[in-house]
Amino acid sequence: MQNEVDFTGCRIVPTKAFGGANGKKISIEYDGELYMLKFPPSAENKPTELSYTNSCISEHIASSIFNIIGLNAQKTILGTYTVNGKEKVVCACKDFTADGETFYDFSAIKNTIIDSEHLGAGTELEDILETIEKQKFVDSAELLEFFWEMFAVDAFLGNFDRHNGNWGFLVDDNGNSRIAPVFDCGSCLLPQADVKIMEKVLKNEDDLNARVYQFPTSAIKEDNRKINYFDFLTNCNDDNCSAALKRIVERINLDEINDFIDDVPYISDLQRNFYKQYIAARYEKILEFAYDNIMEQSKDFGMNQMQ
Repeated sequence: MQNEVDFTGCRIVPTKAFGGANGKKISIEYDGELYMLKFPPSAENKPTELSYTNSCISEHIASSIFNIIGLNAQKTILGTYTVNGKEKVVCACKDFTADGETFYDFSAIKNTIIDSEHLGAGTELEDILETIEKQKFVDSAELLEFFWEMFAVDAFLGNFDRHNGNWGFLVDDNGNSRIAPVFDCGSCLLPQADVKIMEKVLKNEDDLNARVYQFPTSAIKEDNRKINYFDFLTNCNDDNCSAALKRIVERINLDEINDFIDDVPYISDLQRNFYKQYIAARYEKILEFAYDNIMEQSKDFGMNQMQ
């Protein structure tokens, strides 16, 4: 089991603050390094019986799975923090700007493309791909590969909130830039699922399938409609997307992911089983299914070339 960590006594860094809409955040020093400590957002006015969403747990599990698969993601630690006598499960996210690099989100980069009529916050896929091609921060081919691999893993984990403000670049004082680690994964793995929903998903195939085939959708849009992960990947006509999906599927090891989930602290056996079954279903029904389609099309193309 991963170590249980109480962050309550950590030094707070009062001169650092973080934006974002989901939950309170403070900067702390832990084990000699700076971390952003995320608190679970209130579930008030959300379709759940939870008092607080499970976004901190989702953040830790999803970020760790990105790293397990081989995509560089923010280091996270699950722990607790006591506020006004109430102990809360929180997620410490390593501050990747602590060495002096400046973070620029993709929305800001999108705004530098002055010959485009679209604003930075817009998540139309066509506009995103145009910005990837025209931006000068990093090699466009490298960025395109990263984007599609991140998209494939977001599809795997059911991320409904990968917008232009939560991925981007790091730039140092000398003007050198690189792609920032993947971060802000708290909208993966159905963070609003309460005990009743988890039990329904585990017992009823229809409830599971609805949360695989129908929702959650991506925050990225085509023709002003949010992309359905299953429909998009199984009917993909973008060679770069297909290539990225193939790479990701071939790197996923469900046994390794399950072993990791078995070691996650602060979650119940019900949650543990839910996460493992939900992840396995999305892998089989979306990623593996789309991968088989790609391989079959490749085989058919090869046969036609030989004729």
